[in-house]
Amino acid sequence: MPANLTPIYLKAEQAYRQATSLEEELRCLQVMLQEIPKHKGTDHLQASLKAKIAKVKKEIETERSTGKKGGGGGIRIPRQGAGTVIILGGPNAGKSQLLASMTRAAPKIAAHPFTTQLPQPGMMPWEDVLVQMIDTPPITLDYIESNSYGLIRSADLALLVLDLGDDDGVELCLNAWTKLQSTRTRLGTSSYLDEDDIGLSYTKAFLVPNKIDAPDATERLEIFHELADFHLEEYPVSALHLTGVETLRNAIYHSLDVIRVYTKLPTSKTPDMDRPFTLPNGSTLLDLAGLVHKDYAQNLKYARIWGSAVHDGTPMKGDYILNDKDIVELHC
Repeated sequence: MPANLTPIYLKAEQAYRQATSLEEELRCLQVMLQEIPKHKGTDHLQASLKAKIAKVKKEIETERSTGKKGGGGGIRIPRQGAGTVIILGGPNAGKSQLLASMTRAAPKIAAHPFTTQLPQPGMMPWEDVLVQMIDTPPITLDYIESNSYGLIRSADLALLVLDLGDDDGVELCLNAWTKLQSTRTRLGTSSYLDEDDIGLSYTKAFLVPNKIDAPDATERLEIFHELADFHLEEYPVSALHLTGVETLRNAIYHSLDVIRVYTKLPTSKTPDMDRPFTLPNGSTLLDLAGLVHKDYAQNLKYARIWGSAVHDGTPMKGDYILNDKDIVELHC
């Protein structure tokens, strides 16, 4: 990305990737264009932003004139919890079993391929927070469900599942990767928009070799490594027998790079420790206030903080950077 992108630009870019409507996309793109440094090094990106804004405006006009919701967004599942993780892979890779083993969801699981025909959400517990996980229909060399694109782009993390229980698993995973990388919604080692083309999106991904306890699984994984090097973090599991699942669970949560903040009413002696707010690492008191209620963000005077970086009850202003497990008492 070009140098000196402002925090506001980066925040708007993240919001754009997670937008659930064309109107949201337009607002984010307009902020990005406003905030981008204006110099020769960003000329191409400025042009790309302007072209994307014009395209989205045209799509909004089409929606309004026809009354039909379009724009290529497909199915949108509301974001919940500390972040969103999408599960991808070829047929019979064990994606639904992984969802069932890591969440409280009960998806249909069968030995035959293409059991999952629509996105299936579930919530993965990690300590006192929940992380949203979404299972998706299988991806082949010839086909990917159109609804998957928006879900992949808006996810914080993708899990690419490799089936080690069958000789065809290696080829099917490579096919799924090849198919995705031939589109404008791709996987990578981090999440970002291409600086030369705003429409080209990369979502951070982990490789999850599944059925690691199957006969010949180790040999199949070695073959996979010989054929492909995606440079992705790798977490082998047996989704059915729960081998490696806790290691993967921890890696998923920590990859989200979020903090937990607990709130306390001025009239209460104890904070609410059951339902923490989760925010991106580096968030401020004003960011938290906006999550609690928009009026808090507008009228915040100060907050008292109990946490690792301050003395208990220290009053702080809105630009205070929050830490994990801070307890906050907002005052307006």
